[in-house]
Amino acid sequence: MPVSRFPVVELEDLPGDLRDRVGAIAEKSGFLPNIFRALGHRPAELRAFLDYHDALMDRSEGLSKAERELVVVATSGANHCTYCVVAHGAILRIRAKDPELADRVSSNPWQVELDRRGRAIVELALALARDSHLFGERHVEAAREAGLTEDEIWDIGAITALFAMSNRLAHFTALRPNPEFYGMGR
Repeated sequence: MPVSRFPVVELEDLPGDLRDRVGAIAEKSGFLPNIFRALGHRPAELRAFLDYHDALMDRSEGLSKAERELVVVATSGANHCTYCVVAHGAILRIRAKDPELADRVSSNPWQVELDRRGRAIVELALALARDSHLFGERHVEAAREAGLTEDEIWDIGAITALFAMSNRLAHFTALRPNPEFYGMGR
């Protein structure tokens, strides 16, 4: 089965800076995630994607790394993005140390048991991901009332927006998840 309906590259085909950057990810995970193979045939776009991804997902203040992945999984589930649900579901399972959370959030985020903070994070992400044209002050106010800070609310919105784009790229390219993701964190 093809990884993408468009050309893909291997690690050695990437420009040096991307080979180093993506190579570090591949070394840590033990495999090259297919998203990098698919986006790598357009290096400038891969750099831009990685820069924005890292600016949002590698922040040390505010949301925890598990909470950031919770936003990604909720958004990707709402957008029916198999690649991102599978890939980021694996990361969420590892970061949350919970083998069920990602599957439950991606399939039925309204029924999964979450604490007040987790529920507010998921509700804000879903409001923006599902009906962005209806998104408004009431959604932001509900997040504030749940105790989320302005920076955390911004991060939830920005992560949701980035992964809405990423989900659409995955749909557009018919991106297949790496088999390795399915067993991670179980």
